[in-house]
Formats: sequence, C-alpha cells, structure tokens
Amino acid sequence: MKKRIFYYLTLFAAIFACSDDFTDVPAIGALSDATLQNEQGVNLLLVGAYSVLDGIRNNQGGADWTVSGDNWWFDVISDDAHKGSTDGDQADLYLLEIYDWTSANPYLTVWDGRFAGVNRANAVINLINNIPEGDFSSQLAEARFLRGHYNFELQKMFGNVPYISEENFANTEFNQPNSGPIWDQIEADFQYAIDNLPASQADVGRPTSWTAKAYMGKVHMHQSDYAAAAPLFTDVINNGPYSLNPEFLANFSLAGENGSEAIFSIQFTTDGGQSFNGNRGGTLNFPNPGPFGSCCGFYQPTQDLVNAYQTDGTGLPLLDTFNQTDVTNDQDLASADPFTPHAGPLDPRLDYTVGRRGIDYNGYGPHVGQDWIRASDADISGPYLSKKNVYQAGEDGNVGTGAWGQQHSGVNYHIIRFADVLLMAAEAAVEANDLATALDYVNQVRNRAKNMTYVQNDTGTGPAANYQIEPYPSFADQTEARKAVRFERRLELAMEGHRLFDLRRWGVSESVLNAYVQNEARTIPNFGTKAGTYMPNMNLMPIPINAIDLSGGVLTQNPGF
Repeated sequence: MKKRIFYYLTLFAAIFACSDDFTDVPAIGALSDATLQNEQGVNLLLVGAYSVLDGIRNNQGGADWTVSGDNWWFDVISDDAHKGSTDGDQADLYLLEIYDWTSANPYLTVWDGRFAGVNRANAVINLINNIPEGDFSSQLAEARFLRGHYNFELQKMFGNVPYISEENFANTEFNQPNSGPIWDQIEADFQYAIDNLPASQADVGRPTSWTAKAYMGKVHMHQSDYAAAAPLFTDVINNGPYSLNPEFLANFSLAGENGSEAIFSIQFTTDGGQSFNGNRGGTLNFPNPGPFGSCCGFYQPTQDLVNAYQTDGTGLPLLDTFNQTDVTNDQDLASADPFTPHAGPLDPRLDYTVGRRGIDYNGYGPHVGQDWIRASDADISGPYLSKKNVYQAGEDGNVGTGAWGQQHSGVNYHIIRFADVLLMAAEAAVEANDLATALDYVNQVRNRAKNMTYVQNDTGTGPAANYQIEPYPSFADQTEARKAVRFERRLELAMEGHRLFDLRRWGVSESVLNAYVQNEARTIPNFGTKAGTYMPNMNLMPIPINAIDLSGGVLTQNPGF
C-alpha cells in the first residue's frame, strides 16, 4: 500500500481540491461522477480516506503538528510527557500542558482532520451506493472501518460529537447537532467491517476482519463494557495472525515494520523530496540540536514516567512506591559536569522509550545531556528525550525532510499493536475476576521484555544499566491485579499516545495528574508553580469555538468551557 499511495495521490488531489471542514459543502471535483463510478474511482477515494490517518487534510489551515495522527500532544497533557523545548515555543501547547485551556486553542483543530476523515469515508460509501454494478463489498468494509476509526477518535477526545452519515453527506447536511455519544454508530461500522473484511490483505496497512475485531474490542473497553470486549480479544489472541515481536525495538524500527505485532498502523513513508507522506505531525519531536542537528526538541518524557520503570530488586514494578524516589537525572547539570547514571534496578523498556544521559540514543552514541536538550533549566521540559518516534542510526529509509529542513519521519505509528490487545484482554479478565487469564496475558508482555536484547553500554560489552525484570508469580486479589495491569499498560505503551485516554476511561485522571504535578516539581521546581489544576471538565476536550461559530449555534459546548 505504501508504494501504491504515490500513484494515486496526484489523481486524488484533483478530487479533494478544497476544504475538508466538516461544516463545508464538499467541493465539486475536477472529475465527473461518471468518471468515478468504477473500481479505479472507488480506490482513488478510498486512498483519500486513508490519507487523513495522519490528521492532515487538504488546505491545512494550521500547523501540521497541531493535528498529528499519532496523538503525541495528548501525552503532553498526561504524566508521560512534557511539551518540550522552551516554554515560549508553541505557547498554545504550553497552555495545554499547564491545564489552562480555552475552546480557541489551535491544537483543537484535530476536530477538523478527523471530520475530514469521516467525510472522505462517507464519500467512498456514497459512491459505492450509486454504482449499479460490480462487487465493492471489500472497499465498502474498509471505508466503514475508517469511518469507525475517525469517529472513535472524535468520541474519545470530545465526548459529544455530531454523527454525519452517508445520507447526510449525500444531501450536504453537514451541520448536525452534537447531542451525545455516538458509540452505537461506531460499533455498527466496526461490526460491518468484521463481517465483510477479508482475513488477510495483499497490501500492508489495510485492515482485515481481525483488525476490526481488535478495534471493536477497544471500542467496548472505552465504554467499560468488558464482557463484550473479552471474547473479541480472546478470538484475536488465540486465532488471529498476530504475535509479540521477540524484540521490543522491532516495533519502532525499519527492519521490524509491519511485523507480527502490527495490527493497525499509520503507514508513514519517506522519499527523496519533502516526504509529504512522512510523519509531518511529529516534525517537532526530534532532539535539538541532538546527534544529527534536527528540530525542534519537543515531546520530552517526564521524570514521573522514568520513575515508573524502577523495579524492586526481584524484577517487579514498584506499583505504589515508584514515585517515592527519583531515578538519577542530570537536570541542572551541564554536559561538561560529571554524571553517573542510575545504578538501581530498572525495567529494560525504559531505555528503548526514554533517552537519558549516558545511555545509547538509538545507535547515535550515548546521550550527552544538556547539549542535546533545547530547553534550559528555566523551562519545564526536563532532561529527557523521546525515542520510539525517532529513527535508529543507519535507517536511511525512515529519514525524511520537509521544506525548511524539518524531519518527516517514516517510522510507522501503531494505532493498535498486539501488546496493546494482550493488555486490554488482561484488563477485561481482571474485571471478570479471572486473575489467571490476566496473569498470563500480562506475563506474556513482561517475558518479551525480559528476553529481548537490552540496550548495551558504549563499549558493547554488556547491558547499559542494571536491568531487572521478571513476570508476576501471582496476583493476590483483584485489586492488585487491576493495579498491575494498568501499570503494565504505561510501561509497555508509554509515549505512544494512549496514556491520557487510559486515565480518563479509568476515572482516575484528576487524582493521578494532580499528584504528578507535585511529584514532578522535585526534578523541575518551577513546573509545580507554573502548572495549574487538572479539573473534572478536562476529561473531555472543549468543542472548538470556530466549529460552534460555523455551525450557527447547532453545536453546543461541553460543560465547563
């Protein structure tokens, strides 16, 4: 699919030449209806629906990074990441990080990109419905899967969103009220995809019936409907084509791309030009200046996240006490100052997730400290760098650039990967008090981390740190199991755009995030004075004020904004 997309994009641009705003009447394209009413026309529109997975639509009004499909800046609201860079760069994102939100924040334009995806999926569905002959059942199932995805993203972000059906699209009735959740419509799309998608696809990146089952399970999880989710996950785990990659790093490297763990991913691609199919939304999130002179020093992991990777000496996490002590860091130290990395036991996934001083950074050599950090000690970004989103040294096929030299990475983003499914299945098992099943699934993830290759020291003679990780021997009760499963999701999926949404669906975001602000101030003292309080209304993002204005008042604002 990565190769085919280049063929289609030029023709696709002629069709979607104008704005994709959900409140706009769709543009009349350069191609006639009769020209589109065939297999090539359907496939062209379908590629267009896929192309918005990165969040970026035609005539993008704002910056690419505000609408990124990998949801990286939602991690900045959580306890996993700081905005990064200097406090004054991207002031609107800074306001999100310190919990000072308004409905005019430009980062809320994720609304526009996701609705562009809904409209493009509806365009495919409407076209197929108007072709009198031919079998387009697979393309229709893909379009409904994509519509389900885009609506799910909107639902989990904003809570109360309008539903735009294919009939609304055909009648240019885009101005629909946002009267409540649209879970039923999302489930209907994924059920259609389950029933009509093939079990395998020739092109990587296209969903299968197994993909749809995994996604339907996730939809149920976000409604706390564990009983409905569990059998879907069990089927995917026991009968689907997926397995854990033996190497954790393979999920984020060129060599492991679309491997056994990939269930549904954004297929980012680079080329010799400006790499428009690279990860444009993540272009700020590279070390600055760093080992390869990139831009712009955003998306820095927190001390709170790093502390979570401490283990107790028997290889188990410190579920209740991880934040009582800090992993040694070089905050307030210059690169020329002496520094000794943390000597205590650590989960080895830490150093594939977080770049920290003295430890190899994705094959570019040991992280040198402050000289690779754009932020100063006066900023609230801390001493760490992200790693999962940054390509490995020598992976030229994942290196892409833009018009002003920014990075457009080709590292795929996992919307769902198999470890995610195992841990959601474990969570559903816990809620059914099936602790044996939950233990099995969690330990599959932990044993992969135990048996993978560890980050090596700078001489290549052994592990870079005191890595200790073991599976759980048992769970004492449901309370301990629940705590362990939730903690494991953070360790495994950190810096992958899931953390904030997990905290919200568990109903713990207020307590966790307000405690995080206090704890983080031990390392970054002025973070405690700059950050506000995470309030209950923040469990939904505000509806963008420009969308409300364009709707003429049909859309209503979420409470508290």
